Amino acid sequence: MEQVYEFPPHALMIARLAVAAFFMILFVQSGFDKLFNFRENLSWLVGHFKDTLLSGLVPIIFVLITFSEVATGVLSAYGIVEILIHKRHVFAFWGAAFASLSFIFLFFGQRIAKDYSGAATLVPYFTVAVLSVLLLA
Repeated sequence: MEQVYEFPPHALMIARLAVAAFFMILFVQSGFDKLFNFRENLSWLVGHFKDTLLSGLVPIIFVLITFSEVATGVLSAYGIVEILIHKRHVFAFWGAAFASLSFIFLFFGQRIAKDYSGAATLVPYFTVAVLSVLLLA
């Protein structure tokens, strides 16, 4: 496919830094909140999923989501360093890919819990994540 418009390198670098910073802030805060307030978060989630097919799996899923979020934040943070120092964006790409996966996990959980408004709030984040994967590809 022929590219119609080529973006200036500095514009691409700024856009890549911006999405990496966005995901770093979002997922480092969320992941560390889950780690530092583990019992409170887990207790809330057990209640949230008590009448679903996931009710017995909540502790395992919670650990997986927490790992996914922290990994996304760390990959994105290192992605910023990599963009600035090495002029590459491999780690930022994987941060965006993990962000997409994290949002799919969260969306699935919200739908299973029948929290449709909660699921709807994830759609813009997921859209940004998928577009970020394309920007960083």
